[in-house]
Amino acid sequence: MADDLLKNTPDPSTYDASSIEVLEGLEPVRKRPGMYIGGTDERALHHLVAEVLDNSMDEAVAGHASRIEVELHADFSVTIRDNGRGIPVDPHPKFPDKSALEVILCTLHAGGKFSGKAYQTSGGLHGVGVSVVNALSDHVRVEVARNRELFVQEFSRGIPQGPVRAAGAVANRRGTSVTFHPDEQIFGSHRFKPARMMKMVRSKAYLFSGVEIRWKSEIDDGETPTEAVFHFPGGLADYLKETMGAAATYSETAFAGKVEFQPRFGQPGSVEWAINWTPARDGFIQSYCNTVPTPEGGTHEAGFWAAILKGIRGYGELASNRKAANITRDDLVSGAGALVSCFIAEPEFVGQTKDRLATTEAARMVEGAVRDHFDNWLAANTKSAGAILDFLVLRAEERLRRRAEKETARKSATKRLRLPGKLVDCSQSARDGTELFIVEGDSAGGSAKMARDRKTQALLPLRGKILNVLGAASSKLGQNTEISDLCQALGVGMGTKFNIEDLRYDKVIIMTDADVDGAHIASLLMTFFFSQMRPLIDAGHLYLACPPLFRLTQGARRVYCLDEAEKAEWMAKGLGGKGKIDVSRFKGLGEMDAKDLKDTTMDPASRKLIRVSVDEDAPGETGDLVERLMGKKPELRFQYIQENARFVEELDV
Repeated sequence: MADDLLKNTPDPSTYDASSIEVLEGLEPVRKRPGMYIGGTDERALHHLVAEVLDNSMDEAVAGHASRIEVELHADFSVTIRDNGRGIPVDPHPKFPDKSALEVILCTLHAGGKFSGKAYQTSGGLHGVGVSVVNALSDHVRVEVARNRELFVQEFSRGIPQGPVRAAGAVANRRGTSVTFHPDEQIFGSHRFKPARMMKMVRSKAYLFSGVEIRWKSEIDDGETPTEAVFHFPGGLADYLKETMGAAATYSETAFAGKVEFQPRFGQPGSVEWAINWTPARDGFIQSYCNTVPTPEGGTHEAGFWAAILKGIRGYGELASNRKAANITRDDLVSGAGALVSCFIAEPEFVGQTKDRLATTEAARMVEGAVRDHFDNWLAANTKSAGAILDFLVLRAEERLRRRAEKETARKSATKRLRLPGKLVDCSQSARDGTELFIVEGDSAGGSAKMARDRKTQALLPLRGKILNVLGAASSKLGQNTEISDLCQALGVGMGTKFNIEDLRYDKVIIMTDADVDGAHIASLLMTFFFSQMRPLIDAGHLYLACPPLFRLTQGARRVYCLDEAEKAEWMAKGLGGKGKIDVSRFKGLGEMDAKDLKDTTMDPASRKLIRVSVDEDAPGETGDLVERLMGKKPELRFQYIQENARFVEELDV
């Protein structure tokens, strides 16, 4: 596949210092690591491994490497080496006094992936990966074997500890080796977990069948193998088979394949997939772009589900099953186990951590590649196709029945909540597209009531901070007015009584003031949903609103800022209007007029929302963190504050 992907790739000998394009400097990384790796927690720590590993995977996918080694050392440093071409070490054309290796390690947005000359598809597209790892590590050692010579350079917290130096001749070695030790000044007491690292390494091997990845760990956690070799010629089909385990499926063999994109799409690339349906477990989908996980999906997922949906509806029509027309994407996902991996040139991601693919063309390319193959698979496997169709029709009928029940329940629920200043419901009876805003206080509720879309947006004002549910007795939960009203408005029960099918709104949005009290209320609500309604979070229904803290006005020009940093940036460059810039600080949502609140926080066309999610790789660690911060043991909370207080540059009370 890699050879086909790179038919137009220049000869490897042209991969030299001139291939490295520089965009900007490295200074901001240590000051604001969250902007580059999503935080300073354990998830962010393991993201460092992914950034370096992605570079080696790019070499493999491009056809220049066949083997990658990942080693976790006893001191919690990590070595990742490949047998690829090796990072160029000759002087960079724009910086003659620096090697290309130093430029790559010490400069943001420096790499061989911007021009498209060195790589046609790559996971490390932003060019910040290895430089961010360098900035956030107290020691980095890079060894490059090129042209039978070994070159070495070492760094500390982004600063070279000397120039690149020749370390002698090597006869049977080529490629790059990067060893790094994360800086405790940044990550505190967090340490690499062998199980989590090995899971990441194993998944990479599934995503490209042409690579062999060797795993070694000097840390024995009692569960994870200390040595392993991963090579899966079957690719995603093998991955799905292992993930589904012994679960019963509606097809003996999964619908799986791998094809290149058609020339009419104008760019090289490919897509690989595997999917099957089962009554034995909840549905799931794992998607990837250029071997990078995209846990929030994106356009490639949209294209894949569009192909599957059109295919199953078309098969239903051929089978004279009129009910197939009622099947939706939600019905497909609910009982499916699916894996999708695409390789495309110049992908666009949402955020530096690449959680969601935004490349518009990917939807069209993936749908076009998968659709014909799915039609042929259904026609050739009539027994499996019939079983899958019957299952999906039943899911659609059950969904429609529950929707009808909810529409009736909505009216009765509204009647039950006859409390002053409480639920202000929307007029739409169906759940799809509706939103419930949980706001603090009647004053905020008053502004939100005028700013909302009456058809789809409902409001539930809270009278104060809700009960901290961790450690509270179940009888106390049931007697708490705020919690009772919230459950009644949502139409669901708590704990084991929670049923996501009963949820009356598509989005549940926590909208609190942009201050310490607002953050506390939001954390109490998130703790409640995490402990009592976890499936609501897992299904992607819980969100945080992002109200602005400042409004800047210059003449007719108006700009909203989320925080001090954004305000300072606008103040420095100006708004483009005339005269003095007037600064208004919102002390709370109740002080914002309806237009401000609508434009910045409630209008889907202009607002910003944060989806609340649980780290799929480490759900247990999320629970531990919630317990530390919100549990009954103040010593754990105090310890966490001590460990993380150094990252707080400014307290806004």
